[in-house]
Amino acid sequence: MAGSINKVILVGNLGADPRVSATQNGSKVVNLSVATTDSWRDKLSGDRKDRTEWHRVVIFNPQLADVAERFLHKGSKVYLEGQLQTRKWEDNNGQERYTTEVVLQNFNGNLVLLDARGDGVPAGGNDVFSPASGNAGWDSSAQANAPAADLDDDIPF
Repeated sequence: MAGSINKVILVGNLGADPRVSATQNGSKVVNLSVATTDSWRDKLSGDRKDRTEWHRVVIFNPQLADVAERFLHKGSKVYLEGQLQTRKWEDNNGQERYTTEVVLQNFNGNLVLLDARGDGVPAGGNDVFSPASGNAGWDSSAQANAPAADLDDDIPF
């Protein structure tokens, strides 16, 4: 059995457009701000209550970064899998600061676009980007199993 597991799964909405930057070696890095909201009904008053948490997400995987840059925007609904990492950095005043982020590395992350695409096709499970599968392209298996809208063949049954 493994000694420990560091895996984060988030389903939420982007609070802003993705911020794209580059590392010193030219690799693309995308920063996201993702909101997750818990909702419940208060037992005493019966009122509906919400609590929103904001998560910093950093994408280092080049293919996932390209997808995020091209298809994500403020309000987009996403499913993310990554790892929690805390990094130390120094601010402009020389003070040490710490930031904890959900990180999608080269082989340790998944990104699923949950919004409808512009062509009206629901994105749901169709737009899966996973470098772990060895293919960071569209996962079209769900589309291949979907019934065709117009069958134009002469099969008698």
